Amino acid sequence: MREDFLHFVWRLRRFRLTELKTTTGQVIEIVHPGQHNHHAGPDFLDARIRIDGTLWAGNIEMHLRSSEWHAHKHQDDPNYNNVILHVVLEEDVIIRHADGERIPCLDLRNYLPVGLAKQYLRLLNSEQWIPCQQQLYTVPEITFNLWLDRLLVERLEERTEALAERLDRNGGDWEETFYQSLAWGFGLKVNADPFLMLAESLSIKTLLRHKNSLPQIEALLFGQAGLLEEDFTDNYPRQLQQEYRFLKQKYQLQPMSANHWKFMRMRPANFPSVRIAQWATLLFRTGQLFSKMLVAQNLREMENAFVVELSNYWQTHFRFDKASKKSTKTLGKARIHLLVINIIAPFIFLYGKKRGADIYQERALRLMEAVPAERNHILAEWKALGVNIKQASQSQALLQLKNSYCNEKRCLDCAIGCSILKRNPDVMEEDILYLPTWWLAPAAEATSKEA
Repeated sequence: MREDFLHFVWRLRRFRLTELKTTTGQVIEIVHPGQHNHHAGPDFLDARIRIDGTLWAGNIEMHLRSSEWHAHKHQDDPNYNNVILHVVLEEDVIIRHADGERIPCLDLRNYLPVGLAKQYLRLLNSEQWIPCQQQLYTVPEITFNLWLDRLLVERLEERTEALAERLDRNGGDWEETFYQSLAWGFGLKVNADPFLMLAESLSIKTLLRHKNSLPQIEALLFGQAGLLEEDFTDNYPRQLQQEYRFLKQKYQLQPMSANHWKFMRMRPANFPSVRIAQWATLLFRTGQLFSKMLVAQNLREMENAFVVELSNYWQTHFRFDKASKKSTKTLGKARIHLLVINIIAPFIFLYGKKRGADIYQERALRLMEAVPAERNHILAEWKALGVNIKQASQSQALLQLKNSYCNEKRCLDCAIGCSILKRNPDVMEEDILYLPTWWLAPAAEATSKEA
């Protein structure tokens, strides 16, 4: 049993409201349950409760056991001085205010409906891939789809938190921040961090001073990546070495260690050397990347911006000094779409949020609807449950649902879980549930609420 179940039934009044009494026999009437508080302090604020005919205004605190009041140190917190009712599943200790006055206590176990309690326990103790796996098909389609829409926005909000922090560190420079963030995305999972280190060691302003020379941009990037430290036999890397030595002195650069880069167990097309060459060509062709993304009107224009054709040397090489069969080595659409999902759309969403311009936030959402859904094992499981996934807006929302709600058993915070629980009939007299002690975790194991 979790305390959030008490919050759920109290907020929605999903318990028998007639003949409510405190543990000392005082008659209770709920005039207003209060506002659910998600921050420090009592669980519900500004409630109005009539006890034995006297109207009280104040706050409501909830625990599985009343003794958790002391376990959470509420007696030392002045925020709890105005608690007018303590709602619990077991009053194992009498709780008093600092002045010695007993706090009225409602033992809710006697007023809970059997069906609701059983359904909640079924979700909470489910060992299936998602708690509501057997009931998912019963949820109305409109409820499911509206919840996915909300989860997509929630996922974008979470993604933009890290981007906003980076933007602050860069003094509000959008181009520099986007350049660094996109570099991280360019590196795939394996080389994402080294790619970010590379971008942080070499400002886009420095690179754009050489925007008319692809060899100079490559020299700066490969040199800073620590990949020009060997004795080469090919002329091209030797030319890059010579160019980098001059630029290194000019800009007082300190290169990374080449040991950061990972080549093992990777397809040659994903080698960091190929990705850096693509990155250099993209910067050479596009320049200020973020400005171009902002003016792009649709996904097609963004895809076109990432079409890069590597120089002759890289068409016949995956690494310096190692010739290979000629190939174009362009960025595939799937890779571009991942950049849109993970970097570009969240960045445009953040831009709209920071500027107070809804048009950009709406554009970010439309982008997610235009990009096909990605593929991974989580989405494969959703499909196995019969969920139709076509767009990235759906796939990203489903990833958020699985990772942030299903895995954490946050059914009471989920519109799907609430829809399932709300289907139970109203409480009838014969449905009164006297909860057994096994509903309650041992006091020593009870999870403390953060204050």
